[in-house]
Amino acid sequence: MSTVFTPQQALRCANAVRLLSAEAVEKANSGHPGLPMGAADMAVALWSGFLRFNPADTAWANRDRFILSAGHGSMLLYSLLHLFGFDLSMEELKNFRQWGSKTPGHPEFGHTPGVEVTTGPLGQGVANGVGMALSAKMAAERFNTPDFSPITHRVFALVGDGDLQEGISYEAAALAGHLKLGNLIYLYDSNSITIEGKTDLAWSEDVAGRFEAAGWHVQRVDGHDHQQVSAALRAGIDETDRPSLIIATSHIAYGAPGKQDSSGAHGSPLGKDEIEATRVNLGWNEAPFTVPADVAEACAARVGTLQKEYDAWQAGFAAWRTANPDKAALWDALWQKQVPEQVAEELIAAVAGKDGATRALSGAVLQKAAALVPALVGGSADLAPSNNSDIKGAGSVQVGTFAGRNLHFGIREHAMGAVCNGMALYGCFIPFGATFLVFSDYCRPAVRLSALMQQQVIYIFTHDSYAVGEDGPTHQPIEHTASLRMIPGVQVIRPADGLETALAWYAALKYHNGPTVLVLTRQKLPLLPRTEGFDRTLPLKGGYLLADAENPAVALMASGSEVSLALDAAGLLAGRGIACRVISVPDMATFLAQPAAYRRALLPAGVKRVAIEAGRGESWGRLLGEEGLFIGVEHFGASAPAEVLAEQFGLTPMQVADKVADFLNQG
Repeated sequence: MSTVFTPQQALRCANAVRLLSAEAVEKANSGHPGLPMGAADMAVALWSGFLRFNPADTAWANRDRFILSAGHGSMLLYSLLHLFGFDLSMEELKNFRQWGSKTPGHPEFGHTPGVEVTTGPLGQGVANGVGMALSAKMAAERFNTPDFSPITHRVFALVGDGDLQEGISYEAAALAGHLKLGNLIYLYDSNSITIEGKTDLAWSEDVAGRFEAAGWHVQRVDGHDHQQVSAALRAGIDETDRPSLIIATSHIAYGAPGKQDSSGAHGSPLGKDEIEATRVNLGWNEAPFTVPADVAEACAARVGTLQKEYDAWQAGFAAWRTANPDKAALWDALWQKQVPEQVAEELIAAVAGKDGATRALSGAVLQKAAALVPALVGGSADLAPSNNSDIKGAGSVQVGTFAGRNLHFGIREHAMGAVCNGMALYGCFIPFGATFLVFSDYCRPAVRLSALMQQQVIYIFTHDSYAVGEDGPTHQPIEHTASLRMIPGVQVIRPADGLETALAWYAALKYHNGPTVLVLTRQKLPLLPRTEGFDRTLPLKGGYLLADAENPAVALMASGSEVSLALDAAGLLAGRGIACRVISVPDMATFLAQPAAYRRALLPAGVKRVAIEAGRGESWGRLLGEEGLFIGVEHFGASAPAEVLAEQFGLTPMQVADKVADFLNQG
């Protein structure tokens, strides 16, 4: 039997996908049958003739990546995974969208074997694919040799109308076109239907023109014609100088006589009667949740052929490792994202004895981190000089020069975050992306997905408060640090000096199960005084005692630039006979996760609590309790020099000392 499907085999397989998808949605009484039924033909053409994978090794470095960016059509992917031998049983398909199943409503990375990306928020997968394709280009530059090329794979995605209407898709497409990512091939399921009705309610864009203008290779096909789709996929693979978009016109809910081409098939079950009518219309005589023998055999034969390709790659890779020991060592360092044991001390030494803005201190630490961790790569959304995010001497990634480590995302914060997610998912790099903290709003959806997928992405967010000054309220973050702390799994660190900045980077490099946000100042900060013999690992607890007094009446907690403010205020209060202890809290979540005994030792009963931070105070509630005082900024900023704003906003040492004294007197 041929391992490239004939049109008849492809149609049989596509019909199996259609019915499995419709049946699973019907059984769950929830889901989106329209896309899987409409896109089945093009997906089968890809999986049966072009996609390279090994269901027994889902982490194979040279597998082709397949992204279902239109994640609401998850049953399409689950059906394909089941048919092509992945560890996804028929029982799991029957349990679609049920508690504990491997078939959740939208695909989730790390939850279902063979799922490369968590998708559902439309447009994210488009940008994730750009990150994966970029990573593949960078990896190939580092590892491929004349005798053997370990990296030869492509990145495929299936995208929908909704993906391409989201603005992130254009940000990502423009970057991919600029970089000429010829290893990127997207199938666009153009069915012209959204939840509200036909897309012409709100969309009349020339998609082909848009992508052509962005430097893409664009083709048009009938999405239900196996030979047309296959020819377009081959042409897209052969076009190595441009990313490819295949506009595949399709019918949503293809084959369902009463629901085809209707918005009602987008996100609702077809109904039992309509499924039976679909069976008759497609000539499908199998019982529900049944894969015909001929379909199973064809899929198994394809997997068998792919296994031979996999085995040949493994043999070539083993010989390559022996012949290229230096590259093999680099391979291990990158794919394992190795971080040397001594890295903390090295990072601390990079800024020892230095004061300055934490953005500048971070830049100094980054140079040492990059020297020690070759997997570390990244860039800024056109703000590298302000973010201090360049790796000096490492070269820029541009067309034809993928050996560099500095990325240039352009003014595209949303795509930057999602591209970094794609790079982290790819598995070879620890990516970082940088911008101003106030613009974290533009990439927040990607930050949330970094956390949801537990991906190691480092976000460098500088210019962290009203101290931005004259740029005014549009550039002065107020609620941003607090809101980022609310995302589960995000390590948010706001360091106060060089030691804390160095350890923030150390924590980011060691945190493999989620993203880290570094919140950094534009303005210079003093070197914090610490007692002789101070344990330099204490900041890694998230909060620690920086200064103390005998029988303190109040504990002043602060992060970042307000730690030195708290120390100054404590000095003024001491002159009034009020004893204070000062606690630096660079990482609130980590501090709250410490044993209760540790936190009680720092914040004992009977000692009043005050928190100081240049932003909103909601995130301090668990530490302050009902009786504590928050001193911060609960309103938008203004355009004026930073020192004027500090006075106007009540954040000078004298003003803070007065507020603390009044608070204690009221108690």
